[in-house]
Amino acid sequence: EEQVKVLREIATALGGRELVVRTLDAGADKPLPALPMEPEENPFLGVRGIRLALAHPELLATQLRAILRVAAEHPLRAMVPMVATVDELLEVRAALDGARDQTGIAAPLPLGIMIEVPSAALTAVRLARHADFFSIGTNDLTQYTMAAGRGDARLARLLSGPQPAVLALVRATVEGASRAGRDVAVCGELAGDPAAAVLLAGLGVTELSMAPA
Repeated sequence: EEQVKVLREIATALGGRELVVRTLDAGADKPLPALPMEPEENPFLGVRGIRLALAHPELLATQLRAILRVAAEHPLRAMVPMVATVDELLEVRAALDGARDQTGIAAPLPLGIMIEVPSAALTAVRLARHADFFSIGTNDLTQYTMAAGRGDARLARLLSGPQPAVLALVRATVEGASRAGRDVAVCGELAGDPAAAVLLAGLGVTELSMAPA
């Protein structure tokens, strides 16, 4: 009920424009006090994003039911973070089907994924068969591609600007998505960089998501 209330307020404020709701994206640099986690040697390579949600299926089911209830009233899309394999996406698809059965809601709800790890970018053509859209999270994609933790100021040169290796993965994602007719968005610091935005558009990215500033 709390999630439905918040999502409904946001969707209402958007006045008919589409709301994209990311499923729980906790872990690593985003701990969740309400969901205690065991200490991890390397949290950025640990149980985070969709891995955490799939480890707590009722938590994911609760959020999907809330999203569906609001999707019955407003235009919504759902987006899954940190997907690395097709199997993970299929598990979320199954959870969404279960949430539909529990709520009896058949309203349209496009389901997309974040492309944040190189494995997802490199298998985009397979993922696009089961995802309705992609959003490339350049902050995480850059740190995983460059093997440079984004919280370490000493490695800023490896993390700033459009790194060629990251752009190659963006291209691979767009090419894989285009075969299935899927749109590709980019979020993260790179999307708000004017020079990088031109490169991203040239690579076929169709939407940029950035901070208002």
